[in-house]
Amino acid sequence: MKKIAVVAFGGNALLRANEVGTIEEQEKNTLDTCEKLIGLLRDDYNLVITHGNGPQVGNILLRNEAGFNTYKIPKMPLDICVADSQGGIGYMIDRQMRNAISKTNLRRNVVAIITETLVDINDPAFQNPTKPIGPYYLKEEADLLAKANNWVFKEDPRKRGWRKVVASPKPLDIMNKKVISDLVKHGHIVIAAGGGGIPVYWHADTKYLEAIEAVVDKDLASAVLAREIKADRFYIVTDVPKVFINFNKPNQKALDHLTAEEARKLYDAGEFPAGSMGPKILAAIEFVEGGGTEAIITSEENIPLENCGTRITK
Repeated sequence: MKKIAVVAFGGNALLRANEVGTIEEQEKNTLDTCEKLIGLLRDDYNLVITHGNGPQVGNILLRNEAGFNTYKIPKMPLDICVADSQGGIGYMIDRQMRNAISKTNLRRNVVAIITETLVDINDPAFQNPTKPIGPYYLKEEADLLAKANNWVFKEDPRKRGWRKVVASPKPLDIMNKKVISDLVKHGHIVIAAGGGGIPVYWHADTKYLEAIEAVVDKDLASAVLAREIKADRFYIVTDVPKVFINFNKPNQKALDHLTAEEARKLYDAGEFPAGSMGPKILAAIEFVEGGGTEAIITSEENIPLENCGTRITK
């Protein structure tokens, strides 16, 4: 049986920091990233690709607002917006992955799956929404929207305005993991868990599955999926080649290898900020502690290289 690698695309794999987000830019970036994965296919890995959706779902929310304000088109809830982004980004990765493969002598099918992620309705995160989504508003606009929709807003730390914030609960399970596992074991390249998955929960009394206004961290959800399908390797693709301690300080140091225990000590010591490297380190730790062989945090251009990035093992 071939080995399985789960590759979590960061936002940089689809959209660079200095770009406006045209489809031409995103397709070129996606193709460049997909071409880097050919080396894994040649090394006899079967692939699952997961991805973020921050800029894309933000644009969908902007269209939501513009459509309602201008044409009174009913707004769609956040779960539908996340599903929209999964479909659009999944299609883009699907097509560019096929384009990358077409330049080789390899033959693989590619399929994108709309993915729901199970969360706990009693997760403490719902009492403290922290994840910003959507456009920036003036304080007065935010107050009106908060009153009309029962939303929560927080001021942007860089004083760019006020943004709606939602909860970011812990992912417990990936709803269609069995389908994903069956597909990848048969050699198909699967695109799943986009944007961390659409957060859903079971009503305890009726066993009715319902969506909830929240955003699941993409790397943590990818770690759950990687663990559940018994992946051998878990790549977290970001915009730096390796993990650093004392990042952006004169004494910063790149890390080549960490055990899960060493990584957790650094994480608990506050070495990795919650808004950037923190969730990636935690996802890597949880994958390895859950039975995975190796987690690798690196930039997309380094994926084909042997011994790339920061490797976290038992």
